[in-house]
Amino acid sequence: MSGKSQEASSDRHARLRRAARLSAVQALYQMETSGSGAAAVVKEFRDHRFGYEGEPGDFVETDEVFFEDLVTGIISHQSDVDTRLSGVLKEGWKLSRLDATVRAILRAGGYELVARKDVPAAVVINEYVDVAHAFFDGSESGFVNATLDALSKQVRDA
Repeated sequence: MSGKSQEASSDRHARLRRAARLSAVQALYQMETSGSGAAAVVKEFRDHRFGYEGEPGDFVETDEVFFEDLVTGIISHQSDVDTRLSGVLKEGWKLSRLDATVRAILRAGGYELVARKDVPAAVVINEYVDVAHAFFDGSESGFVNATLDALSKQVRDA
């Protein structure tokens, strides 16, 4: 594969994973607010929100396998991730009192830091700061950055 082909493939891979992360945060938010389970939400996203380049309609091209791993992995590791996130929040802050979208972003990033060691910590942090920017114009992205950075120092540097 030529250098340009590899670069294009790498860029596409990163773009598909970025879309998967954003969709996973949306799925977590939907699960929390609607009470839906992971399997139902994954199926809904696959059936109604994901598509392929050139497909008619408003679909998102994404890495569906990575998306499903994020959603199901976050749920299976939620207790551990929540405990670890609570441990790095500033005194007086509680995970349960954060905005539901911020909580979903932190849980997704926390899951990747804890369980997806194949993804570099800097990539995880940067990706979820970008996700926070997609939802918020204020200081939330800085909060996400600081929280995930503190978590990464505990789970990746140990």
